[in-house]
Amino acid sequence: MPFEAAKNIVLWFLKPFRPQTKQYWRVVLLCFVAASTFWLLNALNKSYSTQTTYPVKFIYNDQQLVPVKPLPEEVIVNVTAKGWKLLRKALRLEVQPAEIYIRNLPRNNYLLGSALRPALVNAMDGLQLNFVVTDTLYYDFDAKVSRTIPLMLDPKQKIAAEGYEVNRPINLSPDSITFTGPSSLVDSMPSPFLLQSPNTGLTASAKMDVPITYKNQNLVKANIEETEATINVKSLVQEERQLVPELVNIPKGSKVDVQTSALLVRYQLFEDSAALLNRESFKAILNLDNYNPTDSTVVPELVQKPVGVRNVLLLPQRVKVTLSK
Repeated sequence: MPFEAAKNIVLWFLKPFRPQTKQYWRVVLLCFVAASTFWLLNALNKSYSTQTTYPVKFIYNDQQLVPVKPLPEEVIVNVTAKGWKLLRKALRLEVQPAEIYIRNLPRNNYLLGSALRPALVNAMDGLQLNFVVTDTLYYDFDAKVSRTIPLMLDPKQKIAAEGYEVNRPINLSPDSITFTGPSSLVDSMPSPFLLQSPNTGLTASAKMDVPITYKNQNLVKANIEETEATINVKSLVQEERQLVPELVNIPKGSKVDVQTSALLVRYQLFEDSAALLNRESFKAILNLDNYNPTDSTVVPELVQKPVGVRNVLLLPQRVKVTLSK
């Protein structure tokens, strides 16, 4: 029968692989390992030409120079070597990087691949350099400098709650910061260096730690990470009073008719200084040199106010004035 014939052929073919003893497959495996080992050793003893990468290392005075961008760590080369050497290089076993010396601030920010040849030849152990594939190696160094800048809380940030205000200069400790890094970045730092308070809406005096944040922290280092701010806050009271403005710079031969005889001045002051305020020292004027003929108005000006008032508002903001001969 055809099936029986086919079966006999398959069995005849598999008969040499039928284990005769319990150690049969172990012997087969050992033979395979031995053959593979001899093949690998033979292959590693041959020479090959190949394209690969080779590590480079920049040597420079880190007290005088600082890289602005990450430095290249390897270049592409074409080499000839025995398999053992190529394997050791691929595994990074005792591979000496090619050293590139930067002694002063470079005029150029690149190095041609051909200029790398001496450093590569000196570093390569057992590898024959055929040519450097990398055309150009780019880098960017800057002079390393230090600069001390005064610190200040951002005056535009409202720290006190509504109806309260900071009543004396804010004390910072420490009150300055020293930045160290590339001159192009350090020299561009603003002075004073403004900080943002982490707490706002204060209704009482407080001490708080203010963190120092800035851009390029991977390149520019600061000698402190935070400063302590002492903030004095007092409550405010609001008052208002009427004020008769004084007319100044009246055109000769003109009669002036002011529609509003009195102005309203609205202001705030600290509650504990209300009893000492000289409320008679407010003075407002209507300067007719600033007369606007388009709408016949003059903007009132507050030219005098008592010490201690703040957030002063003069109403109305424009006063109707009629000039006649």
